[in-house]
Amino acid sequence: MAYQNSIEKFGNNNFLPEGWFWLLKSKDLKPEKALPAKLLDRDFVIYRGEDGVVRAMDAYCPHMGAHLCDGMVENNSIRCPFHYWKYNTEGICEEIPAQADTRVVPHLTTYPVQEAYGLIWLWTGGVTPDVGVPVVPELEGFALDYSFGNEFIKDCHPNVVMINAIDAHHFRSVHNLIVDLNLVPKVLNEKCVQFSNATPLPKSNFLLRWISRFYEKSLTYEMTYWWGNVGTVMVGPDFLHFYIMFALRPTSDGKTEGQTVLITKKRPLSWLVNPVILFLTRLVGNYFAKGDTLIFSRIKFNFRTPIRADKAIIDFVAHYEQQKSASFGALAISKKTLQPLEG
Repeated sequence: MAYQNSIEKFGNNNFLPEGWFWLLKSKDLKPEKALPAKLLDRDFVIYRGEDGVVRAMDAYCPHMGAHLCDGMVENNSIRCPFHYWKYNTEGICEEIPAQADTRVVPHLTTYPVQEAYGLIWLWTGGVTPDVGVPVVPELEGFALDYSFGNEFIKDCHPNVVMINAIDAHHFRSVHNLIVDLNLVPKVLNEKCVQFSNATPLPKSNFLLRWISRFYEKSLTYEMTYWWGNVGTVMVGPDFLHFYIMFALRPTSDGKTEGQTVLITKKRPLSWLVNPVILFLTRLVGNYFAKGDTLIFSRIKFNFRTPIRADKAIIDFVAHYEQQKSASFGALAISKKTLQPLEG
C-alpha cells in the first residue's frame, strides 16, 4: 500500500480557509459596547447595537486610523472616537460633524457574524453565507446546554491540534487506550468530514465484558470537523454521550488560540442534571488534554513519513486540501509532498 500526495494548504500559516472563526465570548460584549478582535493580521471592531445584534467591520477609521473600538455605539451605528465620524451597519459613513458631505469617505468592509455556543463567530467567506455556525450533527434540531471549557494557546498550527483527535496511534502511546481505534471517514459535505470508530470493545477480561454491555457495536468515538478549524468530539456509552467542541483560530506567529465548549442536550430536569453532565464532560476533556500539553508546547510539526496507523490523518489532510480560501488574508501557498505510506 503506497500513498503520495502534495500538501499545499494543511498547516500553512499563509492559508486561511473559508469558514466560521470564533472571536469573542458573547458575555464579554455588553449592549451598546464595542471591542477589538483580531484574526491573523486583520483587525476588527465588534459591537453590539441597541437592537442587541452583533456586528463586525474593519477596525480603523479611514480618516486618520483611530480604532473604532474606542468609539461610541449610537443606536446600531458606531462613531469614531477621534473626529466623531459615524458609520452605519453597512460600514457607510453617514455623518461628519465638520462637514455635511460624506460622499468622499471610503466605506468600511463589514463581515457576517453570528452567535452560538456562547461565542461570537466571524465568517471569512462570502458576504452572505448560506450556512450557519457549526452544530453537533447528532443534536441538530435539539435545544442545547453548554458551558466553557479551557481557553488555550498551542505552539502549532490549528490543523496540527485538530488531527490530534484522530491520531489513533497516540491514543495508545500517550493515553493508554485499551482499543486500537479504526476511524472511518464520512464526508458529510465539502466543508465537513466525520470520523467514527469501528473497533468493537475487546472482551478479554471481566471488566471489559462488563463495559461492553454499554456499547451496542463499537467503542463510541466520533470526531466531526468543519473547515478544518472547528471540531466536535463525541464519546461515551450509548446511554450518555459527551460532546466537546474545539473552536480554533490561527495567530499571525503560527500558533493556535482555542476555546473548548462542553455541550449536552436539554432534557427533563436539565437545571439539575445537565450541570453534572457538563462537569463530567470537562473531566473527560481534561483527561485527554493533559498528556498532549507538553508535546504541543515544543512540537515542530513535519509530517513526512506517514504509516498505516495515520490513515485517518491522511484522509483529513486530503479533505482540507479541498477547502476554499477566505476572501481576505495572505494566501501564498508552498507545496510539499508526503513520503510513501509504510507497508
